Amino acid sequence: MIKFSDLKLDPKVLKAIEDSGYETPTPIQAGAIPPALEGRDVLGIAQTGTGKTASFTLPMITMLSKGRARARMPRSLVLAPTRELAAQVAANFDAYAKYTKLTKALLIGGVSFKEQDQLIDRGVDVLIATPGRLLDHFERGKLLLTGVQIMVVDEADRMLDMGFIPDIERIFAMTPFTRQTLFFSATMAPEIERITNTFLSNPAKVEVARAATTSKTIEQAVVMFKPTNKARQSAEKREILRAIIESEGDACSNAIIFCNRKTDVDIVAKSLKQHGYDAEPIHGDLEQSKRMQVLQGFRDGTLRFLCASDVAARGLDIPNVSHVFNYDVPSHAEDYVHRIGRTGRAGRSGKTFMICGPSDDKNFAAIEHLVKETIPRVDNPLGTKAPAAEPATPEEQAEPRKTSSRSRSRSRTASRSEPKPAVTEAAPVIDTPVQADAAQPTPVESAPKPEVRPEITAEQPEQVARASSRSRAPAQSSPRNSGGGRNDRQIVGMGDHMPTFIAKSFDERRTS
Repeated sequence: MIKFSDLKLDPKVLKAIEDSGYETPTPIQAGAIPPALEGRDVLGIAQTGTGKTASFTLPMITMLSKGRARARMPRSLVLAPTRELAAQVAANFDAYAKYTKLTKALLIGGVSFKEQDQLIDRGVDVLIATPGRLLDHFERGKLLLTGVQIMVVDEADRMLDMGFIPDIERIFAMTPFTRQTLFFSATMAPEIERITNTFLSNPAKVEVARAATTSKTIEQAVVMFKPTNKARQSAEKREILRAIIESEGDACSNAIIFCNRKTDVDIVAKSLKQHGYDAEPIHGDLEQSKRMQVLQGFRDGTLRFLCASDVAARGLDIPNVSHVFNYDVPSHAEDYVHRIGRTGRAGRSGKTFMICGPSDDKNFAAIEHLVKETIPRVDNPLGTKAPAAEPATPEEQAEPRKTSSRSRSRSRTASRSEPKPAVTEAAPVIDTPVQADAAQPTPVESAPKPEVRPEITAEQPEQVARASSRSRAPAQSSPRNSGGGRNDRQIVGMGDHMPTFIAKSFDERRTS
């Protein structure tokens, strides 16, 4: 059996490995370290959880043990897709290089540029970065990549999923052509293969497992369920999740719960906490300090359940995860391999559950096609019992409100289309005979009651009485029954309520 002492590593590195408690390399480490020490390009393909990080950090530290870094010109570069994975690589470097004088800098988002600039200005041997933050420093003129001797691309397939391939190609162009490239990925998509053919020179290909295979130490299961209605689907899934956790009992010492959307991550974490479970969310919208705090608590064992998006699915080395729950069926089949790879690491056993609804059939079939195996179906732990009612979250309350609003709209529409009920109470009838007085208007059948006009008294000014008389005069005659004089012609459109000043103006024009 091959041991680390047989791999021609630096004695200081071997001492650090011994302090970490390791003696025997994993297959990917045993296959990648020797050609890397020879200076060859390496293409490593292995499923997650097989120790790929040490496959490039150990030979890198050995090869960089001689030499000196210059300001703003790192000697090696490690690219990682996420902040958490970059921080994990930095932690591995610290552990294995503790007996050397090599320096490092970690360039990730959420950290001050000033602190990172100070590290780069002093000169670093190893630069560990995410592509976006690395390009930010380069465009600000704070970094030169012409001195890079070794370049590492970790989790290349995740880079592809996150859209970093154009940035990777640009960074490759900034580094010397004579660099040594170590390229690691869990799967080999056509785009990844194109990049390796372009930027790697006669690489040593190390493939310790077929691409997109799951570890034999992981026990898989899927719960097929049919929601009672669409509005209650999420609540029923959370009920099933809690029932599975309860059925596992003490065997579920800790677990990662994966959701497809960040909003669902927050909802599931809040629901678990409301039901007495120790859970916290982690996703890309959280501040970096909060993400690191939650992740450290899960590593330390102070946090039992970690509700995560796929930001936590790739490369994070948390060796003692007992369970992985896929609350949502991943939309990309490759993500299933990476998610369940968080358990069953380093030869340990693990268990995974996935909750699959009718709308997930297509994605579930793609997963089984990728892994080339049938995932065992298990019974719904709730059986035929209807899920207990759960307080609706603010996100879910929006849908019922919309439904009730539409119901009210339909009610209003129906009420407008239906004939109104007849009024049973008749309008009062005026029995008094109509007087032939100009001040008394003719009653109208449609009016509910006759209109009452104030009478002009003798005490009022004489001009007001004349104006009122003139305003009523046109209504008393019509062109059809009058004698035909100009002064007797009705003014069309003025009505009985013509203002006094308008009536006066018409009167003046008649007499002029």
